[in-house]
Amino acid sequence: MDNDVYGHVNNVVYYSYFDTVINEYLIREGGLDIHAGEAIGYCVESQCRYLAPLGFPEVIEAGLRVAHLGRSSVRYEIGLFRQGTEAPAAVGSFVHVFVAREGERPTAMPAGIRACLERLKR
Repeated sequence: MDNDVYGHVNNVVYYSYFDTVINEYLIREGGLDIHAGEAIGYCVESQCRYLAPLGFPEVIEAGLRVAHLGRSSVRYEIGLFRQGTEAPAAVGSFVHVFVAREGERPTAMPAGIRACLERLKR
């Protein structure tokens, strides 16, 4: 999953970066328990706009903010940056719907997760 034949990080890898940035934040700041928590987040929508190529082994920095916070859903906006640059190489969005692990029906997001997401609202 490093560079593609053109020497760039392949487009599908950007979505993996988005997922990693979001889940790392939710685990670290919101107490998300990916193995046994009662509520889990499902990605129901994602998109990416590519502005400049990234290449392995460059260090990539990410910015994360919350564009919309509902009862059981959240819309994130993500920026990926070549280390030390101000212009993003890619920008995208990602929507999580929190569901009960048992039954997979939408549920209110846990209080710890909601609190950490409140801090990222723009």
